[in-house]
Amino acid sequence: MPNTMVFKTPPAARDDLKSAIDAHYRADESDCIKRLLSELDLGDQMKTNIHDYAAKLVEAARAKTMNQGGIDAFLYEYGLSSQEGVLLMCVAEALLRVPDDDTRERLIRDKLGTADWEKHLGRSSSLFVNASTWALMMTGKVVNMHNIRGRSPEAQVRRLVARLGEPVVRESVNQAMKIMGKQFVMGRTIEDALERARDWEARGYSYSYDMLGEAARTMEDAKRYFKSYKDAIAAIGKTADGRGPYKGPGISVKLSALHPRYELGQADRVMDELVPRLRALCMDAAKYDIGLNIDAEEADRLDISLDCMEAISADPDLKDWQGFGVVVQAYQKRAPFVLDYLADMGKRHGRRFMVRLVKGAYWDMEVKRAQELGLKGYPVFTRKANTDVSYLACARKLFANTDAFYPQLATHNAHTIAAVLEFAGNDRDFEFQRLHGMGEELYEHAIEHDKIGTGCRIYAPVGQHEDLLAYLVRRLLENGANSSFVNRLQDASTPVDEIIADPIAQVAGYSRIPHPRIPMPVDIYGSDRPNAKGVDLSDRVVLNQLAEDMPKIFNTSWRAGPIVGGKDLDGQDARDVTSPQRLSRTFGQASEATDADIDKALTMAAKAGKDWATTPAEDRAACLERAADLMETEMSQLMALCVAEAGKTVLDSVAEIREAIDFCRYYALRARNDLARGVRLHAPDGQGGEIALTGGGVYTCISPWNFPFAIFAGQVSAALAAGNAVIAKPAEQTPLIAAEAVRLLHRAGIPGEVLHLLPGDGARVGGKLVKDPRVTGVCFTGSTEVARIINRTLASRDGVLPPLIAETGGQNAMIVDSTALTEQVTRDVLMSSFQSAGQRCSALRVLFVQDDVAKRTMHMLAGAMDELKVSDPAYLSTDVGPVIDAEAQDMLNGHIKRMLGEGNEINRTRLGAGTEDGCFVTPAAFEIDNIGVLQREVFGPVLHVVRYKANKLDNVIEAINATGYGLTFGVHTRIDETWRKVFAGVKCGNTYVNRNQIGAIVGVQPFGGQGLSGTGPKAGGPQYLHRFVTESGPAVDSPGGWSDLHVGDKLAAKASIATAMKTVTDIGGKWDVPAEERADIIEDVADALESGSGADALSDFEGARAASYLRAYAAHVDAHFCEPVSLPGPTGERNELSMVPRGPVLCLAASGGNGISALAVEAGAALATGNAAVLFHPDPGVADALARVFIKAGVDKKAITVIEAGADGALADVVGAAGIEAVAYAGPLKFAAEINRTLAAADAAIRPVIYFREDPAMDAGAGQPLAGSSNYVERFVHERSLSIDTTASGGNASLLSIEDGGTSLPGEV
Repeated sequence: MPNTMVFKTPPAARDDLKSAIDAHYRADESDCIKRLLSELDLGDQMKTNIHDYAAKLVEAARAKTMNQGGIDAFLYEYGLSSQEGVLLMCVAEALLRVPDDDTRERLIRDKLGTADWEKHLGRSSSLFVNASTWALMMTGKVVNMHNIRGRSPEAQVRRLVARLGEPVVRESVNQAMKIMGKQFVMGRTIEDALERARDWEARGYSYSYDMLGEAARTMEDAKRYFKSYKDAIAAIGKTADGRGPYKGPGISVKLSALHPRYELGQADRVMDELVPRLRALCMDAAKYDIGLNIDAEEADRLDISLDCMEAISADPDLKDWQGFGVVVQAYQKRAPFVLDYLADMGKRHGRRFMVRLVKGAYWDMEVKRAQELGLKGYPVFTRKANTDVSYLACARKLFANTDAFYPQLATHNAHTIAAVLEFAGNDRDFEFQRLHGMGEELYEHAIEHDKIGTGCRIYAPVGQHEDLLAYLVRRLLENGANSSFVNRLQDASTPVDEIIADPIAQVAGYSRIPHPRIPMPVDIYGSDRPNAKGVDLSDRVVLNQLAEDMPKIFNTSWRAGPIVGGKDLDGQDARDVTSPQRLSRTFGQASEATDADIDKALTMAAKAGKDWATTPAEDRAACLERAADLMETEMSQLMALCVAEAGKTVLDSVAEIREAIDFCRYYALRARNDLARGVRLHAPDGQGGEIALTGGGVYTCISPWNFPFAIFAGQVSAALAAGNAVIAKPAEQTPLIAAEAVRLLHRAGIPGEVLHLLPGDGARVGGKLVKDPRVTGVCFTGSTEVARIINRTLASRDGVLPPLIAETGGQNAMIVDSTALTEQVTRDVLMSSFQSAGQRCSALRVLFVQDDVAKRTMHMLAGAMDELKVSDPAYLSTDVGPVIDAEAQDMLNGHIKRMLGEGNEINRTRLGAGTEDGCFVTPAAFEIDNIGVLQREVFGPVLHVVRYKANKLDNVIEAINATGYGLTFGVHTRIDETWRKVFAGVKCGNTYVNRNQIGAIVGVQPFGGQGLSGTGPKAGGPQYLHRFVTESGPAVDSPGGWSDLHVGDKLAAKASIATAMKTVTDIGGKWDVPAEERADIIEDVADALESGSGADALSDFEGARAASYLRAYAAHVDAHFCEPVSLPGPTGERNELSMVPRGPVLCLAASGGNGISALAVEAGAALATGNAAVLFHPDPGVADALARVFIKAGVDKKAITVIEAGADGALADVVGAAGIEAVAYAGPLKFAAEINRTLAAADAAIRPVIYFREDPAMDAGAGQPLAGSSNYVERFVHERSLSIDTTASGGNASLLSIEDGGTSLPGEV
């Protein structure tokens, strides 16, 4: 069997015309515009004619619209620059399809009740707008009455009015949305639309009907759309009366509606399955001699759409039909070259294409996609004026090729209309086009009043209001955007000359042609960190190069063995390496590290780590950046290794390498910003100063097979950036890619003695490394069970506390309510559950669906699963590859067998050809009763679905939390109140709203969980490097004389342990007040301690000492915890990082020393960060006295409780109390190790010991910050990432309104 990749059969060579299209896919915008401007050298007279006629049209249209108002005036008043405009869009997008009244009412209350409608009252001269505003204002007030609390007669009456009024409000909003729908939709059925069209046809207009509905998700959808088109063609044909394609009605067809896999990667299926359907529709259209236009869609579909057009155009049975039409988007840089290709096609086939020239309706999506994927540029122009220039140039090209084209100019812009008339000269063999419900006044004046001599075709959507969604939102976005012609026409303050400004002159005057506020994809994170270069899998040139480069890995015999001191060693137990998709293929050999290799690496690393720590952070960062550059250069080879060794698909292999690149660059940036300068220390008695953050240790990095390059590189690069030596232990299944990563890092400048690779069995090699005292820290990604073993091994050591940074599994859930768009949910669920064969820590395992929409959701999900291709991951057409090995395959098949007996099967995807020789598992989905049915994480392509009642959302949250896992979580809802509720309630590290829940981006969605899912800090986050370093400096005076403690000591009152824990668990383990209020109260505690009005047990010295720390903590919380941190990322997303309490923190201090002030400091840190604090001190009365100080200052008495000193409760019982999430401890270091062992012995989440350290010269272990450092406070919290797809309602309002200024975009130039 040949070793091919990307394509099984090499694609045909590209001709010159196709090559020109390819070359301009993401071409330099300035070059494109300069070329277009050279083709638009209009004479002075032509410019004058265009200006004068455009002005005439605007004045006439404005006079008419100002008098009658209507929907255009409404869109102007509620444009996308207003919160109210965006809220209305959200309601319109969701309300028409929500099936249950309770959810509809919550949606209305959520959107309309939060807006300031009153400010819009009276601002428009339109009676329609003011009446609408008054209704919205009253609606908002009524729905907001639900928030009224109180028992006064007035409150009760108002509450009663709210309850009685809500159905009325709901129906009013329904009717308003239907009116808006009627404005944009011609009719619910084609018969209704044809009837409604008669009046306009009598006035000389013609129609092109569009059957509403976006991309098919299932084959059932596609067949339904096909039938809808076919029936519509018959109905249209019967009314055409032989008028022909140019004068009579026609139809517009979306190819994405005819096939659920209309994409370049599925080109064979498109040509074999979609094209015959398209041909059947064309044959029907030809029979009736009506026009059929293929609508343009996203840029990544253009290439495959041209193949479809070629097939239809060349069909001999259609050679006499001149009604075949296409749509060209002027905002695409390829547009002029697409016209050249179509002109040639028309001439070759003796065909005159109807060419509808549009500006384009997916602009925001194209910008977002290019940024997300790190592509070299945008396929579209970034300025509206640049698109206008392109439109004019393309219009001239149409008129220059009228033998091949029947021009159809779709525009609502007066300047464009005037320019087209000038370009056409005396030729009137063309038509204008407009959207139904828009641009009426312009064309009425031009065609009916001025008799310009050519017609106008109206593009008329047809369908049920429930199908209106995406179309309506695009119209609202386009025309609510403040830069749109429709919007500006309504603004009486905008001068006519400004509205009709010549885009040619405007663009020629730009000092910078691309939009200065839209950064290139590489620059979205700013100038300090480039976005990792992506691979455009929709670009045929790129794909052809990949198909040539990737198989070259089979020309090399790959080898992985121990790499110690930069040298490859022989190792032991050599074995062949095979691919999980083809077990019979050997493409490399691997050997394991011997015991001698392990010892040699440890000896060398222990010495080299200290030297590496003295290397300036700038130099360490430069090495990592060189490594990132090498990864980009060698992308094809690294991708191929991921495919061959780990069974990654081509798509996943791109993401894998890009993530590794991002890790290297991000940690290099953090090293420069955080480690080069050190940290400001707040110590008492004027002992503050800047403290160094140094490495110098030896970290063992144990990485998994599911991300053998990305996670491997992330762990290793973080430890290296922090100045540590690294011994990397890769997964047994994927040593080759790990060895290549190490060699690459060595080439980038990392010394061989600093970075070592020790492949082999986890229990033997990993076990030896973790036990060895020369290893100062461990970074681990893998199962919860193995993480516990590692933690117990490290905890068995005496002395310093070695850090364990662990990211483990998750029982990841997603909640979908009835406001969610089922098509988007289906797309995101498929990606989250089955991409990477479900072998992601973040993969979706349990989907909770509101009962009202469960049947529809599961039906669509089942249909979409049928379209997945499970096959060899080397090919672009494969969606799901193999699982990693036979052991995983057996486990998953066993679980599926169990589910077939215990659950209800939703669907199982068929295995494709070529899966017989590999470890493939059929993607499966089952409905189960509850999440408790699952005993553990099922690591593979198996989804479980649970129904829930709308009023039982709290129960769902409780059930998710009861699993103990907390890694990723998703929610699909259009109700902000709902996602905020579940975000606050579900205990997890990463929450995703209205999007998929995989593929966290480094520095954008820092990744890591809590509970059974990991220890923190988050990989790719701002706190990560701090766990790899020690805060060190010159010694300072600190009290000594600690009393010894041991876990067996009976120093506590046993009964008070349970009492204290019940008190704090009753309030959820948190002090749930706003961060600002917590900070103020802790300040008051500091004042009390310093003034001596606090605990009698505190001397003046200790009170002042504690107060200085508490003030620092209060200031830090006030500055950094009140609001989430916004993180840079692609447009159309909101990414935030917030700090949340861990839960009950045991604050423990030994007798003697400065134990009492330390206990006060620990309690202050725990409470300032929102945790409940459980205090214990062996001296009777001390903890209670301190607690009273806090309570008197305003701390909730349930948020701070005391375990009393006594003689029947062992310290082991105190430390191991159920519900404790962290232990803050001050006292002898050796007892900290005992605490750590006690915590590690439990079959529970890994919980930290936060050691109270004041002396910078004292070593307590890396990641144990000084008490005077801001990093000390950070140890008391979990980091929580939130990522919201702000385009989920159909568009990107902030991006579309960017012409007007406003909120800055990430990476803005």
